[in-house]
Amino acid sequence: WTLRDGNMRSCAILLLVACLGLVVAANAVPAKAHVDVDTGKEARQDASDIFAEQDTRDDVVSLQNFEASHSDEMARDALPCKDDPAFKLQCASVSRAASAHMKARKFKVADEKSSAKLFDEAYRPNDSRHFKVDKSTTFVPESSQTFDLNYADGSHLRGFSGVDQVFMGSYKATSPFGVITDCNSPDFNGVDGILGFGLPKDGSDLPTPVLFAMTDDENKDTNAANLQRKFSFFSTDTAAEVQLGGYDPSTVADTMWYTPALSDEDFIVGASSLTFGHSPSDAVELLQFKSTSQKQYGAPSIMDSGTSCLVIPNDNMNGQLANVPWDDFAAKWEKGKNFWLTVGQKTWKIPFESWYLAESDQTCVQPSPAGMSGLLVGDVFFRQYVVEFDMTATRPVIGIAPLNKNYQLVQQPSLAEFELDRAPRSKLTLLRGDEIMYPAEHSEVLTQVDRIPIVNQKGTQYFMDVGIGTPKQQFTVIFDTGSTVFGVFANKGDLPGAIKNQLPSYYFSENLHSLAQVSATTTAAPWTLSRVAASPALTACIVVGNLAVVALAAVALRRRRGGAPGKGGLSVSQAA
Repeated sequence: WTLRDGNMRSCAILLLVACLGLVVAANAVPAKAHVDVDTGKEARQDASDIFAEQDTRDDVVSLQNFEASHSDEMARDALPCKDDPAFKLQCASVSRAASAHMKARKFKVADEKSSAKLFDEAYRPNDSRHFKVDKSTTFVPESSQTFDLNYADGSHLRGFSGVDQVFMGSYKATSPFGVITDCNSPDFNGVDGILGFGLPKDGSDLPTPVLFAMTDDENKDTNAANLQRKFSFFSTDTAAEVQLGGYDPSTVADTMWYTPALSDEDFIVGASSLTFGHSPSDAVELLQFKSTSQKQYGAPSIMDSGTSCLVIPNDNMNGQLANVPWDDFAAKWEKGKNFWLTVGQKTWKIPFESWYLAESDQTCVQPSPAGMSGLLVGDVFFRQYVVEFDMTATRPVIGIAPLNKNYQLVQQPSLAEFELDRAPRSKLTLLRGDEIMYPAEHSEVLTQVDRIPIVNQKGTQYFMDVGIGTPKQQFTVIFDTGSTVFGVFANKGDLPGAIKNQLPSYYFSENLHSLAQVSATTTAAPWTLSRVAASPALTACIVVGNLAVVALAAVALRRRRGGAPGKGGLSVSQAA
């Protein structure tokens, strides 16, 4: 290439650029002409787009303003009992306490003359009706799925799983349940099993809760296809009622208020305040949170029909409180005083006549067991309010409304349809904590509600009738919202040989009700000899302690023989 060739190449490039400019200009002319002849349609569309964008910006600003004004309510994760490490421990503690016993029990106090038996009386299996597996043509045993349930109070249930027709109120479905072959708890004297309406727990080996089985879309053998997965419960002093599918509007005296649960495994709400006094103005705060953020969280509280009383913290909840609620209650105790429990910024009164048992002249308020950081809200609350447990979504929703004292409880199962007020889920899903309760929204859709009577045994236990098998065998079971266990008793000696052969041999070599139940302490996990033997360090400490006692006794004996002064000496008999 020469210089001349370079000049020619530069001219060619300039010519190409000029041509491209002409093309662009040519294309621009028709567009301009098109605008000149426009009828205004595009202009109107542009204006609409501008206003739509403005509306969107306004909506965003509105949501941002709402979030800013409710930042304390939206600060928590969707499920604090799972996602917040500290709060998760508190939730676990109240969950354990709720499932630690079948009901509130008076323990026998051990003394020198007693045998320190765990229960005041023995379990009497002959007082209960037993499921006859060989009499049901639809029973399917699942003998490989066994269970051993040990509760903190020493109660023990043992058995295996099975599947059969289950009848509850006006509904029936094929459902799994537990066949209980062994028990040691006198709580079951005169009853035939337990029916838990609690939430299923991750990793649990227990059968699917019966209400979940009945409303399972994949269960083809059920007449509960239209039943919503929710129920409500309330009690009077002499009776109680559970309503499947929602609640009868005539049972409430005012609006139902809803709040999302803090867990997907327990009916836990957050209590931000618990006051005690004659009136709200003179009431003393029993939950004195040290920080505002902790008060917004509140104390995890389980709504549990299996708990007779109101159970309040017996310590400062690992330093979160500036006081000990039980100590303050005991110091301020006086007849005629009321409690006020605040959940979701709504305050609910628990009147004196609800928590004070006049017949026995006792308070139905109890201190929490060691290690529990929260509250158990038991029957003292259900005697004043209708509580709805909505499990139609992944996250449960709790509804509370004042009980209509004039409502006449049903005497037998009664199925009806109502235009129900329902939880405002759009609002509840926006807030990710338990800081606000919302009133119900009315629905014109007819919803089936099955009202089932429940026997109330002096406000301490609730009993409900269920049927199992073909033909149906009738049983009376303990009703418990804090448990997921559904099981009835069976006589293990009457089981068919095919089932016996699949069960562990110790099922038949042991009878739980005849085993000695001994408790050295009142803790959830009493020490036993096997645990002592398993700890070399503890064994060494015991040996050293015993040697010290022997040495002390020897010194005392020498002093006695040497005529030591009586005031300073310690005789062998005194040491013993």
